[in-house]
Amino acid sequence: MKFTSTRNPKLETGVTEALEAGLAPDGGLYVPAALPRFDAGALRTGISLPECATQVLAPFFDGSMLAGRLDAICREALNLPLPIEPLETTERDAPAWMMELFHGPTAAFKDFAARFLARSLGALRSESSPPSTVLVATSGDTGAAVAAAFHGQPGFRVVILYPEGRVSGRQAHQLGAFGDNVHAFRVEGSFDDCQRLAKQALGDPKMVERHGLTSANSISIGRLLPQISYYALAAVRLRSPEPLDVIVPTGNLGNALACILARDMGFPIRRVYLATNANRTLPEYFAGADYRGRAGLRTLANAMDVGDPSNFERLAWFYRDTNPRDVGIHAESIDDEAIKSCIRREYEMHGRIVCPHTACALELLSRLRADGHRQPALVAATAHPAKFETVIEPIIGREIALPPALEELLKRPSHAEPMAPELGALARVLE
Repeated sequence: MKFTSTRNPKLETGVTEALEAGLAPDGGLYVPAALPRFDAGALRTGISLPECATQVLAPFFDGSMLAGRLDAICREALNLPLPIEPLETTERDAPAWMMELFHGPTAAFKDFAARFLARSLGALRSESSPPSTVLVATSGDTGAAVAAAFHGQPGFRVVILYPEGRVSGRQAHQLGAFGDNVHAFRVEGSFDDCQRLAKQALGDPKMVERHGLTSANSISIGRLLPQISYYALAAVRLRSPEPLDVIVPTGNLGNALACILARDMGFPIRRVYLATNANRTLPEYFAGADYRGRAGLRTLANAMDVGDPSNFERLAWFYRDTNPRDVGIHAESIDDEAIKSCIRREYEMHGRIVCPHTACALELLSRLRADGHRQPALVAATAHPAKFETVIEPIIGREIALPPALEELLKRPSHAEPMAPELGALARVLE
């Protein structure tokens, strides 16, 4: 299969080249030239995530250097717990479920894709390969997932850029706790500043060549592809009589786009709802306004504090011949007060503790049900609540137990260097 740039359809390459480059040479994002189609009914209900991913991703890797190793990569990278638990419903409601994506080593959904990307890039290396620098901008969870995936992996160093003071304390500790080949930098600015710096560096041929730069942000096609597999798995495993509506907490739009692609590849998903925080770029667009990127607002759901989501460029490319507003994608903004109310309600009514991002999705489901929504629904739960104890514990009045992997990371010393939000400062860091 060929991959092309969102900005130039004549700029074609293979999947391994797209994985290694991260960003297309014209500054666009790599996308598959076409999407394969699947008969979801042909996959058995009890299929595991690694097995499902191997089948779903095989067409994208067909004919590549990784085709013969895809099964091993999926088994190694995606062998993580993936509970899909029923949510409480009234008699008049259709069934609903929550897919818990936070049981990986850094307690966030990004562990799945980061591990897949790391194993894929590692499989492409040879003894003569020059060192690679994985440059990643993070609003909280991405950096730790990438750090864990590449930590100690020969031939790679990781440079993490995160906005100082705009990630939770435990997220910040995670980012600086790996050491060795992982280097964390606290940037004086917003996530959008970090993302801008990463794109500028990856778009500079001299910097790319000098430092062997590649990306592990959601701009990387290696992050997007494996995320398709768990939405495909959920649709297959649940075997709902009617197609699912899926509600995804949304910041940079990568995880939600993976769900949209799973639907477009033939899996029984009807509508995709984007639950954003107070950053309203996507809700305003899907309500009819022109797309307008802007500076990200600071909210309780900090990993989604994105004002100009990178993957909107991919979404626009996939629906270049139609209007993205007409294809069953909806977006709604959930502000901080609604996030807090949802966290309190979920705990008091159901004993369920959820992170602020998952609360956005559950609040949106609640609003849909109140408006008469009767479709089977799946909520993506994206992070473990223990990463956001300063937000959640005062609301529910109790401590949140740490998952073992996160507890181990928090015991390590942590260090991050300050950095100005300037390309020159990043160039000095890379040197």
